[in-house]
Amino acid sequence: MSGLPDLPTLVQLALQEDVGAGDWTTLWTVPETAVVQARIVAKGNGVIAGTEAAAETFRAVDPSVQLEFSRPDGATVCDGDIVATLEGPARSILTSERVALNFLQRLSGVATLTRKFVDAIAGTGARILDTRKTTPLMRALEKQAVLAAGGSNHRVGLFDMVLVKENHIRAAGGISAAVEAVRRQSSGDLAIEVETSTLEEVREVLGASVDRVLFDNMSIPMLRQAVSMVRDSGIQIETEASGGIALSTIRRVAETGVDFISLGALTHSPPALDLSLLVSAG
Repeated sequence: MSGLPDLPTLVQLALQEDVGAGDWTTLWTVPETAVVQARIVAKGNGVIAGTEAAAETFRAVDPSVQLEFSRPDGATVCDGDIVATLEGPARSILTSERVALNFLQRLSGVATLTRKFVDAIAGTGARILDTRKTTPLMRALEKQAVLAAGGSNHRVGLFDMVLVKENHIRAAGGISAAVEAVRRQSSGDLAIEVETSTLEEVREVLGASVDRVLFDNMSIPMLRQAVSMVRDSGIQIETEASGGIALSTIRRVAETGVDFISLGALTHSPPALDLSLLVSAG
């Protein structure tokens, strides 16, 4: 993903933050020659994601550590399930532990929440989208976690799609003015989406020949009307709902006929999946 750090760089930064000048507790308590076996265990129910980030963490500290995941990205786990087994130098495994689990727990949390929303709208034809409300520098990994759980990715950043939102519209002088300004300056290779909050704005967007219309914070009755307006127009344009959507309401949103439902909560506020690394003698 353009502008984002690659995984080895991100892992090195995370290790630098955690290890700093040295893991003194491990270095001063664990013999250099000690070899152990360990396992990563789920302490709750959820969906696994982030296995590659965790594996890269152990590799970065010590390539001799042997790691095998029994639950790949996208797999469901229950409390007590073994997610992975490890064997190698005790010092290396203990120094890697927290950073590896931080990646794994955070990304599994994203996947777990995404799967709940995906399951909630099963059979409706609508698709779950993430947003740019991601952890700084973790966007690529969090979006991969969304995919692993059956969701879909919205734009990666500001550079790969034109999304004309409320503030752009106000600054440009209206929807039509904003879209016309885009068309004057764009080479035409980026899809254009426009945010709306009223039926009048939806009507204006339908006359602007864009690729997707976003229905923001609309009530269920208004969403139904907006979707009907698009269908009745005969214009080929995708529809997306967003704003104020909860797990308890998302199926009703999906049943209005929208193509996509975008949720910032997938990446800005998922609870981490609780995982532990437990060491036994080698």
